[in-house]
Amino acid sequence: MTSTFDYVVIGGGSSGAACAAGLVNGGARVLLLEAGHAHRHPLLDMPPGIFKMINGSKFMRYHQTEPQPHLDGRVHDIPQGHVLGGGSSVNAQVYMRGRPSDYDAWNDILRGTNDGVGWGWADVLPYFSGMENNNRYANDLHGTDGPVQVSDPGHINDMSRWFVQAVQKLGEPFNPDFNGPAQRGVGFYQFTNRAGRRSSSAYAFLAPLENNPNLTIELHAEVSRIAIQGGRATAVEYRDPSGDHVVQVSGEVVVAAGALVSPKLLMQSGVGPEEHLRSHEISVICPSPGVGQNLIDHPEVPITAFANGPYGYFKQGDGWRMLRNGLQFKLFGTGPVTSAGVEAGAFVNPATPESDPTIQAFCVPIVYLDRDALQEVEDDYGLTVTTVVVKPKSRGEVRLRSADPYEMPSVSPNLLRHEDDMADMIRGQRFFRRAFETAPLKDRIRQIVIPERDDDETLRAHCKRFVKTNYHPAGTCKMGADGDEMAVLDARMRVRGVEKLRVCDMSAVPDINAGNTNAPAMMLGARCADLILEEA
Repeated sequence: MTSTFDYVVIGGGSSGAACAAGLVNGGARVLLLEAGHAHRHPLLDMPPGIFKMINGSKFMRYHQTEPQPHLDGRVHDIPQGHVLGGGSSVNAQVYMRGRPSDYDAWNDILRGTNDGVGWGWADVLPYFSGMENNNRYANDLHGTDGPVQVSDPGHINDMSRWFVQAVQKLGEPFNPDFNGPAQRGVGFYQFTNRAGRRSSSAYAFLAPLENNPNLTIELHAEVSRIAIQGGRATAVEYRDPSGDHVVQVSGEVVVAAGALVSPKLLMQSGVGPEEHLRSHEISVICPSPGVGQNLIDHPEVPITAFANGPYGYFKQGDGWRMLRNGLQFKLFGTGPVTSAGVEAGAFVNPATPESDPTIQAFCVPIVYLDRDALQEVEDDYGLTVTTVVVKPKSRGEVRLRSADPYEMPSVSPNLLRHEDDMADMIRGQRFFRRAFETAPLKDRIRQIVIPERDDDETLRAHCKRFVKTNYHPAGTCKMGADGDEMAVLDARMRVRGVEKLRVCDMSAVPDINAGNTNAPAMMLGARCADLILEEA
Protein backbone atom coordinates (compact mmCIF):
# COMPACT_ATOMS: atom_id res chain seq x y z
CA MET A 1 0.00 0.00 0.00
CA THR A 2 1.27 3.46 -0.90
CA SER A 3 -0.43 6.68 0.22
CA THR A 4 0.45 10.28 1.00
CA PHE A 5 -0.08 12.39 4.12
CA ASP A 6 0.94 15.89 5.14
CA TYR A 7 2.63 14.52 8.24
CA VAL A 8 3.49 11.13 9.65
CA VAL A 9 3.97 10.82 13.42
CA ILE A 10 5.79 7.67 14.49
CA GLY A 11 4.69 6.63 17.96
CA GLY A 12 1.30 7.23 19.58
CA GLY A 13 2.52 7.77 23.14
CA SER A 14 2.35 10.84 25.37
CA SER A 15 4.26 13.12 22.99
CA GLY A 16 3.14 11.56 19.70
CA ALA A 17 -0.56 11.79 20.53
CA ALA A 18 -0.22 15.43 21.60
CA CYS A 19 1.75 16.28 18.44
CA ALA A 20 -0.65 14.49 16.09
CA ALA A 21 -3.66 16.18 17.68
CA GLY A 22 -2.03 19.59 17.42
CA LEU A 23 -1.30 19.09 13.72
CA VAL A 24 -4.82 17.85 12.97
CA ASN A 25 -6.34 20.76 14.87
CA GLY A 26 -4.18 22.97 12.68
CA GLY A 27 -5.87 21.57 9.58
CA ALA A 28 -3.25 19.02 8.50
CA ARG A 29 -3.79 15.46 7.27
CA VAL A 30 -1.89 13.18 9.68
CA LEU A 31 -1.04 9.49 9.88
CA LEU A 32 -0.20 8.29 13.39
CA LEU A 33 1.69 4.98 13.48
CA GLU A 34 1.62 3.05 16.76
CA ALA A 35 3.38 -0.30 17.16
CA GLY A 36 1.24 -1.34 20.12
CA HIS A 37 -2.35 -2.19 20.94
CA ALA A 38 -5.59 -0.29 21.37
CA HIS A 39 -5.86 1.51 24.72
CA ARG A 40 -9.45 0.72 25.67
CA HIS A 41 -9.26 -1.96 28.35
CA PRO A 42 -10.76 -2.08 31.88
CA LEU A 43 -7.40 -2.62 33.59
CA LEU A 44 -5.85 0.25 31.67
CA ASP A 45 -8.72 2.61 32.41
CA MET A 46 -8.93 2.13 36.17
CA PRO A 47 -6.16 3.87 38.16
CA PRO A 48 -4.72 0.83 40.03
CA GLY A 49 -4.75 -1.46 36.99
CA ILE A 50 -1.03 -0.87 36.45
CA PHE A 51 -0.17 -3.11 39.40
CA LYS A 52 -1.91 -6.02 37.69
CA MET A 53 0.22 -5.59 34.58
CA ILE A 54 3.60 -4.09 35.42
CA ASN A 55 5.38 -7.44 35.66
CA GLY A 56 3.88 -9.03 32.56
CA SER A 57 1.43 -7.66 29.98
CA LYS A 58 0.98 -7.37 26.23
CA PHE A 59 0.55 -3.63 26.82
CA MET A 60 4.22 -3.42 27.84
CA ARG A 61 7.38 -4.01 25.87
CA TYR A 62 10.21 -5.17 28.11
CA HIS A 63 13.64 -3.95 27.09
CA GLN A 64 16.37 -5.93 28.82
CA THR A 65 19.55 -4.05 29.57
CA GLU A 66 22.99 -5.23 28.68
CA PRO A 67 24.83 -6.73 31.68
CA GLN A 68 25.86 -3.81 33.87
CA PRO A 69 29.47 -4.23 35.12
CA HIS A 70 29.10 -1.63 37.89
CA LEU A 71 26.07 -3.63 39.16
CA ASP A 72 28.08 -6.86 39.24
CA GLY A 73 26.84 -7.90 35.80
CA ARG A 74 23.18 -7.52 36.63
CA VAL A 75 20.56 -7.35 33.85
CA HIS A 76 17.29 -5.55 34.54
CA ASP A 77 14.11 -4.56 32.70
CA ILE A 78 13.02 -1.24 31.28
CA PRO A 79 9.28 -1.63 30.57
CA GLN A 80 7.79 0.76 28.02
CA GLY A 81 4.18 1.22 26.99
CA HIS A 82 3.20 -0.89 23.96
CA VAL A 83 -0.22 0.67 23.49
CA LEU A 84 -1.87 3.78 22.11
CA GLY A 85 -1.13 6.48 24.66
CA GLY A 86 2.24 4.88 25.44
CA GLY A 87 3.42 5.43 28.98
CA SER A 88 0.37 7.56 29.78
CA SER A 89 -1.82 4.46 29.26
CA VAL A 90 0.15 2.22 31.61
CA ASN A 91 1.85 4.49 34.16
CA ALA A 92 0.95 5.30 37.77
CA GLN A 93 -0.49 8.63 36.52
CA VAL A 94 1.55 10.92 38.79
CA TYR A 95 1.25 14.44 37.38
CA MET A 96 4.61 16.14 37.70
CA ARG A 97 6.37 18.77 35.60
CA GLY A 98 9.70 19.23 37.37
CA ARG A 99 10.93 22.59 38.58
CA PRO A 100 11.36 25.86 36.67
CA SER A 101 15.15 25.63 36.85
CA ASP A 102 15.03 22.42 34.75
CA TYR A 103 13.69 24.35 31.78
CA ASP A 104 15.74 27.49 32.37
CA ALA A 105 18.79 25.21 32.17
CA TRP A 106 17.59 23.93 28.78
CA ASN A 107 17.28 27.52 27.68
CA ASP A 108 20.85 28.26 28.75
CA ILE A 109 22.12 25.27 26.76
CA LEU A 110 20.35 26.50 23.65
CA ARG A 111 20.94 30.22 24.15
CA GLY A 112 22.12 32.04 21.04
CA THR A 113 21.26 29.19 18.69
CA ASN A 114 17.57 28.83 19.34
CA ASP A 115 16.17 30.42 16.16
CA GLY A 116 13.82 32.48 18.27
CA VAL A 117 12.58 29.50 20.27
CA GLY A 118 12.85 29.74 24.04
CA TRP A 119 12.78 26.68 26.31
CA GLY A 120 12.75 28.48 29.65
CA TRP A 121 10.04 28.06 32.26
CA ALA A 122 8.14 31.09 30.96
CA ASP A 123 8.09 29.47 27.50
CA VAL A 124 6.83 26.03 28.54
CA LEU A 125 4.45 26.94 31.37
CA PRO A 126 1.63 27.98 28.97
CA TYR A 127 1.75 24.47 27.48
CA PHE A 128 1.55 22.79 30.88
CA SER A 129 -1.29 24.95 32.17
CA GLY A 130 -3.03 24.96 28.78
CA MET A 131 -3.31 21.16 28.63
CA GLU A 132 -4.47 20.87 32.24
CA ASN A 133 -7.99 20.51 33.61
CA ASN A 134 -7.23 20.63 37.33
CA ASN A 135 -9.88 19.70 39.86
CA ARG A 136 -8.34 21.79 42.66
CA TYR A 137 -6.21 24.66 41.37
CA ALA A 138 -7.02 27.59 39.09
CA ASN A 139 -4.18 30.11 39.15
CA ASP A 140 -1.10 31.31 37.28
CA LEU A 141 0.43 27.82 37.45
CA HIS A 142 -2.60 25.66 36.76
CA GLY A 143 -5.33 25.54 34.12
CA THR A 144 -8.89 24.26 34.16
CA ASP A 145 -9.82 24.15 30.47
CA GLY A 146 -7.37 21.66 28.98
CA PRO A 147 -7.95 18.09 27.79
CA VAL A 148 -5.82 16.32 30.46
CA GLN A 149 -7.80 15.60 33.62
CA VAL A 150 -5.61 16.31 36.67
CA SER A 151 -7.04 15.34 40.05
CA ASP A 152 -6.34 14.74 43.70
CA PRO A 153 -6.20 11.06 44.67
CA GLY A 154 -9.69 9.59 44.77
CA HIS A 155 -8.78 7.45 47.79
CA ILE A 156 -5.96 7.77 50.32
CA ASN A 157 -4.79 4.71 52.22
CA ASP A 158 -3.94 5.09 55.90
CA MET A 159 -0.37 3.97 55.18
CA SER A 160 0.04 6.97 52.89
CA ARG A 161 -1.22 9.35 55.56
CA TRP A 162 1.11 7.88 58.18
CA PHE A 163 4.02 8.24 55.76
CA VAL A 164 3.26 11.93 55.23
CA GLN A 165 3.04 12.52 58.98
CA ALA A 166 6.27 10.61 59.72
CA VAL A 167 8.26 12.58 57.13
CA GLN A 168 6.96 15.83 58.58
CA LYS A 169 8.32 14.72 61.95
CA LEU A 170 11.71 14.36 60.27
CA GLY A 171 11.61 18.10 59.59
CA GLU A 172 10.17 18.30 56.08
CA PRO A 173 7.32 20.75 55.41
CA PHE A 174 3.94 19.65 54.14
CA ASN A 175 3.70 20.59 50.46
CA PRO A 176 0.15 20.89 49.09
CA ASP A 177 1.32 21.20 45.47
CA PHE A 178 4.52 19.69 44.08
CA ASN A 179 3.85 21.65 40.87
CA GLY A 180 3.47 24.85 42.86
CA PRO A 181 5.88 27.56 43.96
CA ALA A 182 8.32 25.12 45.63
CA GLN A 183 9.08 21.44 45.15
CA ARG A 184 10.49 20.58 48.58
CA GLY A 185 8.39 18.76 51.16
CA VAL A 186 6.03 15.84 51.64
CA GLY A 187 2.42 15.52 50.58
CA PHE A 188 -0.02 13.92 48.18
CA TYR A 189 0.49 13.79 44.43
CA GLN A 190 -2.00 14.82 41.80
CA PHE A 191 -2.81 12.35 39.02
CA THR A 192 -3.89 12.23 35.39
CA ASN A 193 -7.27 10.68 36.09
CA ARG A 194 -10.77 11.72 37.06
CA ALA A 195 -13.60 9.84 38.78
CA GLY A 196 -11.75 6.54 38.61
CA ARG A 197 -10.79 6.75 34.94
CA ARG A 198 -7.33 7.29 33.49
CA SER A 199 -6.76 10.42 31.42
CA SER A 200 -4.11 9.16 29.02
CA SER A 201 -2.90 11.09 25.99
CA ALA A 202 -5.02 8.71 23.90
CA TYR A 203 -8.16 9.83 25.71
CA ALA A 204 -7.15 13.46 26.16
CA PHE A 205 -5.83 14.26 22.68
CA LEU A 206 -6.96 11.55 20.26
CA ALA A 207 -10.45 10.55 21.43
CA PRO A 208 -11.95 13.99 20.61
CA LEU A 209 -10.70 13.52 17.01
CA GLU A 210 -12.13 10.04 16.42
CA ASN A 211 -14.46 11.27 13.68
CA ASN A 212 -12.04 13.75 12.14
CA PRO A 213 -11.16 12.58 8.61
CA ASN A 214 -7.77 14.30 8.83
CA LEU A 215 -6.49 11.81 11.44
CA THR A 216 -5.64 8.22 10.54
CA ILE A 217 -4.36 5.92 13.29
CA GLU A 218 -2.69 2.63 12.43
CA LEU A 219 -2.08 0.20 15.30
CA HIS A 220 0.39 -2.72 15.31
CA ALA A 221 2.44 -0.65 12.85
CA GLU A 222 6.15 -1.41 13.22
CA VAL A 223 8.25 1.19 11.41
CA SER A 224 11.37 -0.20 9.75
CA ARG A 225 12.86 2.91 8.14
CA ILE A 226 12.43 6.57 7.34
CA ALA A 227 13.31 7.12 3.68
CA ILE A 228 15.63 10.10 3.19
CA GLN A 229 16.25 11.38 -0.33
CA GLY A 230 18.22 14.46 -1.27
CA GLY A 231 18.75 15.27 2.39
CA ARG A 232 15.02 15.26 3.14
CA ALA A 233 12.65 12.79 4.84
CA THR A 234 10.22 11.74 2.13
CA ALA A 235 8.53 8.51 3.23
CA VAL A 236 8.05 6.00 6.05
CA GLU A 237 8.21 2.23 5.65
CA TYR A 238 6.34 0.02 8.08
CA ARG A 239 4.63 -3.31 8.44
CA ASP A 240 1.42 -4.35 10.14
CA PRO A 241 -0.54 -7.63 10.19
CA SER A 242 -1.71 -6.97 6.61
CA GLY A 243 1.79 -6.62 5.17
CA ASP A 244 4.45 -4.05 4.26
CA HIS A 245 3.58 -0.44 3.48
CA VAL A 246 5.20 2.76 2.27
CA VAL A 247 3.60 6.10 3.06
CA GLN A 248 4.77 9.26 1.29
CA VAL A 249 5.08 12.49 3.24
CA SER A 250 4.49 15.88 1.67
CA GLY A 251 5.30 17.76 4.87
CA GLU A 252 7.38 16.29 7.69
CA VAL A 253 8.08 13.08 9.58
CA VAL A 254 7.94 13.37 13.38
CA VAL A 255 9.56 10.64 15.47
CA ALA A 256 7.96 10.09 18.87
CA ALA A 257 8.75 6.45 19.62
CA GLY A 258 10.41 7.08 22.99
CA ALA A 259 14.00 7.46 24.13
CA LEU A 260 14.85 3.80 23.46
CA VAL A 261 13.25 3.39 20.03
CA SER A 262 13.52 6.87 18.50
CA PRO A 263 17.33 6.70 18.24
CA LYS A 264 17.02 3.16 16.91
CA LEU A 265 14.75 4.40 14.10
CA LEU A 266 17.16 7.19 13.19
CA MET A 267 20.08 4.75 13.06
CA GLN A 268 18.09 2.26 10.96
CA SER A 269 17.45 5.15 8.57
CA GLY A 270 21.12 6.06 8.22
CA VAL A 271 21.30 8.87 10.80
CA GLY A 272 23.77 8.16 13.59
CA PRO A 273 27.36 7.33 14.55
CA GLU A 274 29.22 6.43 11.35
CA GLU A 275 31.33 3.53 12.59
CA HIS A 276 28.41 1.94 14.40
CA LEU A 277 26.14 2.11 11.36
CA ARG A 278 28.82 0.74 9.07
CA SER A 279 29.44 -2.14 11.46
CA HIS A 280 25.86 -3.20 10.72
CA GLU A 281 26.23 -2.47 6.98
CA ILE A 282 23.78 0.44 7.11
CA SER A 283 24.47 3.25 4.65
CA VAL A 284 25.37 6.48 6.43
CA ILE A 285 23.11 9.23 5.12
CA CYS A 286 23.76 11.77 7.87
CA PRO A 287 26.62 11.32 10.37
CA SER A 288 25.34 12.19 13.85
CA PRO A 289 27.49 10.85 16.71
CA GLY A 290 25.01 11.85 19.42
CA VAL A 291 22.22 9.52 18.28
CA GLY A 292 21.67 6.96 21.04
CA GLN A 293 24.09 8.64 23.46
CA ASN A 294 23.23 10.68 26.57
CA LEU A 295 20.69 8.12 27.83
CA ILE A 296 19.38 9.44 31.15
CA ASP A 297 16.92 7.73 33.50
CA HIS A 298 15.83 8.29 37.07
CA PRO A 299 17.27 5.43 39.18
CA GLU A 300 14.87 4.02 41.77
CA VAL A 301 15.64 1.84 44.81
CA PRO A 302 13.00 0.37 47.18
CA ILE A 303 12.78 0.29 50.96
CA THR A 304 10.31 -2.43 51.92
CA ALA A 305 8.78 -3.34 55.26
CA PHE A 306 6.14 -5.74 56.56
CA ALA A 307 3.17 -4.29 58.44
CA ASN A 308 2.03 -5.53 61.82
CA GLY A 309 -1.61 -5.51 60.78
CA PRO A 310 -3.90 -5.55 57.72
CA TYR A 311 -2.71 -2.20 56.42
CA GLY A 312 -2.22 -1.17 52.81
CA TYR A 313 -3.48 -2.66 49.56
CA PHE A 314 -2.34 -6.28 49.96
CA LYS A 315 -4.98 -8.61 48.41
CA GLN A 316 -7.35 -5.72 47.68
CA GLY A 317 -7.50 -6.93 44.09
CA ASP A 318 -8.24 -10.56 44.97
CA GLY A 319 -11.32 -12.59 45.90
CA TRP A 320 -14.06 -11.04 48.00
CA ARG A 321 -12.04 -7.84 48.50
CA MET A 322 -11.96 -7.29 44.76
CA LEU A 323 -15.73 -7.81 44.57
CA ARG A 324 -16.34 -5.44 47.48
CA ASN A 325 -14.09 -2.73 46.06
CA GLY A 326 -15.59 -3.13 42.60
CA LEU A 327 -19.10 -2.85 43.97
CA GLN A 328 -18.21 0.23 46.01
CA PHE A 329 -16.77 1.87 42.90
CA LYS A 330 -19.74 0.87 40.75
CA LEU A 331 -22.36 2.09 43.21
CA PHE A 332 -20.68 5.13 44.74
CA GLY A 333 -17.61 5.94 42.64
CA THR A 334 -15.39 5.70 45.71
CA GLY A 335 -12.89 3.36 47.34
CA PRO A 336 -9.52 1.82 46.44
CA VAL A 337 -10.39 1.50 42.73
CA THR A 338 -10.14 5.30 42.44
CA SER A 339 -6.53 5.27 43.70
CA ALA A 340 -3.50 4.80 41.47
CA GLY A 341 -1.90 2.94 44.40
CA VAL A 342 0.78 5.57 45.04
CA GLU A 343 -0.91 8.53 46.67
CA ALA A 344 1.88 10.19 48.66
CA GLY A 345 5.43 11.28 48.01
CA ALA A 346 8.17 13.70 48.89
CA PHE A 347 11.07 15.76 47.53
CA VAL A 348 13.99 16.17 49.93
CA ASN A 349 17.68 17.00 50.07
CA PRO A 350 19.09 14.91 52.94
CA ALA A 351 22.54 16.58 52.73
CA THR A 352 21.44 20.24 52.63
CA PRO A 353 17.68 20.47 53.28
CA GLU A 354 17.28 24.07 52.14
CA SER A 355 18.85 23.40 48.72
CA ASP A 356 17.09 21.94 45.67
CA PRO A 357 15.79 18.42 46.39
CA THR A 358 18.04 15.60 45.26
CA ILE A 359 15.62 12.76 46.06
CA GLN A 360 12.02 12.07 45.13
CA ALA A 361 10.10 9.41 47.05
CA PHE A 362 7.00 7.40 46.20
CA CYS A 363 4.96 5.76 48.96
CA VAL A 364 3.38 2.49 47.78
CA PRO A 365 1.24 0.70 50.41
CA ILE A 366 2.21 -2.81 49.22
CA VAL A 367 5.33 -4.93 48.85
CA TYR A 368 6.38 -3.54 45.46
CA LEU A 369 9.51 -4.83 43.69
CA ASP A 370 10.74 -5.25 40.14
CA ARG A 371 10.06 -8.67 38.68
CA ASP A 372 13.69 -9.76 38.88
CA ALA A 373 13.59 -9.25 42.68
CA LEU A 374 10.12 -10.54 43.57
CA GLN A 375 11.37 -13.91 44.76
CA GLU A 376 13.58 -12.29 47.42
CA VAL A 377 10.73 -10.91 49.56
CA GLU A 378 7.52 -12.72 50.47
CA ASP A 379 4.21 -11.11 49.61
CA ASP A 380 2.42 -9.83 52.70
CA TYR A 381 0.84 -6.74 54.20
CA GLY A 382 3.51 -4.10 53.86
CA LEU A 383 4.81 -0.80 52.60
CA THR A 384 7.38 0.16 49.98
CA VAL A 385 8.95 3.58 49.71
CA THR A 386 11.06 4.02 46.59
CA THR A 387 13.78 6.67 46.50
CA VAL A 388 14.74 8.30 43.20
CA VAL A 389 17.73 10.48 42.29
CA VAL A 390 16.05 13.36 40.45
CA LYS A 391 19.07 14.89 38.64
CA PRO A 392 21.34 11.93 37.91
CA LYS A 393 24.80 12.41 36.41
CA SER A 394 25.09 8.87 35.05
CA ARG A 395 24.70 8.50 31.30
CA GLY A 396 24.08 5.42 29.19
CA GLU A 397 23.51 4.61 25.54
CA VAL A 398 21.22 2.94 23.01
CA ARG A 399 22.77 0.97 20.14
CA LEU A 400 21.61 -1.34 17.38
CA ARG A 401 21.94 -5.07 17.97
CA SER A 402 21.86 -5.77 14.26
CA ALA A 403 20.61 -4.40 10.95
CA ASP A 404 17.27 -6.17 11.55
CA PRO A 405 14.82 -3.25 11.91
CA TYR A 406 12.48 -5.34 14.08
CA GLU A 407 15.05 -6.42 16.66
CA MET A 408 14.98 -4.69 20.04
CA PRO A 409 17.83 -2.19 20.56
CA SER A 410 20.77 -2.74 22.86
CA VAL A 411 20.28 -0.61 25.98
CA SER A 412 22.82 0.20 28.67
CA PRO A 413 21.40 2.80 31.10
CA ASN A 414 24.31 2.75 33.61
CA LEU A 415 22.03 3.54 36.55
CA LEU A 416 24.06 4.70 39.59
CA ARG A 417 27.35 4.35 37.73
CA HIS A 418 28.37 7.91 38.64
CA GLU A 419 29.56 7.97 42.25
CA ASP A 420 27.61 11.17 42.99
CA ASP A 421 24.38 9.37 42.08
CA MET A 422 25.24 6.48 44.38
CA ALA A 423 26.07 8.89 47.21
CA ASP A 424 22.75 10.72 46.75
CA MET A 425 20.85 7.44 46.67
CA ILE A 426 22.50 6.18 49.86
CA ARG A 427 21.59 9.42 51.63
CA GLY A 428 18.01 9.11 50.36
CA GLN A 429 17.73 5.52 51.50
CA ARG A 430 19.04 6.39 54.96
CA PHE A 431 16.66 9.35 55.28
CA PHE A 432 13.49 7.49 54.32
CA ARG A 433 14.46 4.39 56.27
CA ARG A 434 14.24 6.70 59.29
CA ALA A 435 10.64 7.47 58.31
CA PHE A 436 9.78 3.79 58.87
CA GLU A 437 11.17 4.21 62.40
CA THR A 438 9.21 7.40 63.12
CA ALA A 439 5.68 7.59 64.53
CA PRO A 440 2.98 7.17 63.43
CA LEU A 441 4.46 4.91 60.75
CA LYS A 442 6.70 2.91 63.10
CA ASP A 443 3.66 1.83 65.13
CA ARG A 444 2.37 -0.11 62.06
CA ILE A 445 5.70 -1.62 60.94
CA ARG A 446 6.65 -5.15 62.00
CA GLN A 447 10.01 -5.36 60.23
CA ILE A 448 12.07 -3.47 57.66
CA VAL A 449 12.96 -6.23 55.22
CA ILE A 450 15.25 -4.39 52.80
CA PRO A 451 17.68 -2.81 53.42
CA GLU A 452 18.21 -4.53 56.77
CA ARG A 453 20.63 -1.87 58.08
CA ASP A 454 21.58 1.68 57.19
CA ASP A 455 25.38 1.52 57.19
CA ASP A 456 27.12 2.57 53.96
CA GLU A 457 28.26 -0.94 53.02
CA THR A 458 24.78 -2.44 53.39
CA LEU A 459 23.10 0.42 51.56
CA ARG A 460 25.57 0.34 48.67
CA ALA A 461 25.09 -3.40 48.18
CA HIS A 462 21.32 -2.95 48.45
CA CYS A 463 21.31 -0.18 45.83
CA LYS A 464 23.36 -2.25 43.39
CA ARG A 465 21.05 -5.26 43.82
CA PHE A 466 17.71 -3.47 43.59
CA VAL A 467 18.18 -0.31 41.50
CA LYS A 468 15.70 -0.15 38.65
CA THR A 469 14.31 2.26 36.14
CA ASN A 470 11.77 4.83 37.25
CA TYR A 471 10.38 4.39 33.71
CA HIS A 472 11.78 7.75 32.56
CA PRO A 473 14.39 7.14 29.81
CA ALA A 474 15.34 10.40 28.11
CA GLY A 475 18.00 12.37 26.26
CA THR A 476 19.09 10.02 23.44
CA CYS A 477 18.41 12.49 20.58
CA LYS A 478 19.09 15.67 22.50
CA MET A 479 18.58 19.26 21.45
CA GLY A 480 21.74 21.35 21.64
CA ALA A 481 23.69 24.36 20.48
CA ASP A 482 25.15 24.64 16.98
CA GLY A 483 28.67 23.94 18.20
CA ASP A 484 27.76 20.74 20.05
CA GLU A 485 28.58 17.80 17.77
CA MET A 486 26.60 15.48 20.06
CA ALA A 487 23.42 17.56 19.61
CA VAL A 488 21.13 15.55 17.34
CA LEU A 489 18.46 18.26 17.20
CA ASP A 490 18.34 22.02 17.01
CA ALA A 491 16.10 24.09 19.27
CA ARG A 492 13.14 23.59 16.94
CA MET A 493 13.44 19.81 17.41
CA ARG A 494 14.70 19.37 13.83
CA VAL A 495 17.23 16.63 13.10
CA ARG A 496 20.47 18.36 12.15
CA GLY A 497 21.50 17.51 8.61
CA VAL A 498 18.10 16.20 7.47
CA GLU A 499 15.21 18.39 6.34
CA LYS A 500 11.60 17.69 7.29
CA LEU A 501 12.51 15.33 10.14
CA ARG A 502 11.96 16.03 13.85
CA VAL A 503 11.98 14.20 17.17
CA CYS A 504 9.47 15.35 19.79
CA ASP A 505 9.57 12.86 22.68
CA MET A 506 11.70 12.72 25.85
CA SER A 507 14.72 11.68 23.79
CA ALA A 508 14.87 15.34 22.67
CA VAL A 509 15.69 16.79 26.09
CA PRO A 510 19.29 17.82 26.87
CA ASP A 511 18.81 16.89 30.53
CA ILE A 512 16.04 15.20 32.48
CA ASN A 513 13.57 17.15 34.59
CA ALA A 514 13.38 16.66 38.34
CA GLY A 515 10.28 14.49 38.53
CA ASN A 516 7.98 12.32 36.45
CA THR A 517 8.23 12.72 32.68
CA ASN A 518 4.71 12.12 31.33
CA ALA A 519 3.63 15.77 31.51
CA PRO A 520 6.90 17.04 29.95
CA ALA A 521 6.50 14.50 27.13
CA MET A 522 3.02 15.82 26.34
CA MET A 523 4.36 19.38 26.46
CA LEU A 524 7.12 18.48 23.98
CA GLY A 525 4.62 16.95 21.56
CA ALA A 526 2.24 19.90 21.71
CA ARG A 527 5.09 22.37 21.28
CA CYS A 528 6.50 20.46 18.31
CA ALA A 529 3.14 20.68 16.54
CA ASP A 530 3.09 24.44 17.06
CA LEU A 531 6.64 24.81 15.72
CA ILE A 532 5.75 22.82 12.59
CA LEU A 533 2.57 24.77 11.93
CA GLU A 534 4.34 28.06 12.56
CA GLU A 535 6.94 27.23 9.91
CA ALA A 536 4.40 25.80 7.48
